[in-house]
Amino acid sequence: MEDKTLTDKLYEDQKQASKAKDRFRLSVIRMLRSELQNKAIEKKEPLESDEEMGILSREVKKRQESLDDYKKANRQDIVDDLNKEIEILQEYLPEQLSEEELGKMVEEAIAETGAESKKEMGKVMGLLMPKLKGKADGNLVRRIVENKLE
Repeated sequence: MEDKTLTDKLYEDQKQASKAKDRFRLSVIRMLRSELQNKAIEKKEPLESDEEMGILSREVKKRQESLDDYKKANRQDIVDDLNKEIEILQEYLPEQLSEEELGKMVEEAIAETGAESKKEMGKVMGLLMPKLKGKADGNLVRRIVENKLE
């Protein structure tokens, strides 16, 4: 997605999915475009790329959280659909950072904020999360920060 915005890429992919008659992919792309458009309307101006990534991450997270419920309810059909949706949505997310890369960034943030205990975890998270939007799972980042501040 070099110089194309997420919205541009989704529009192109929607056209391709439509031509290929891939209804499932088409519905996921339309849903995401709709979410982005609604946020832009709510904001009354175009979204920044980090805002787009935040919405995309939230949509992936919603589906991941639903997976357990449907597995417990023994609804494999819905679980399969959710997994396919997650897979499609993740294509638009930037490459995820490794735990090693996150560890280095956490150490830098701890040094920058001067945090010394878990009580100061909010400072570290506040500095890190805007930089990591869409590039790392927030729960993983929190766990790494907690471990480093012990």
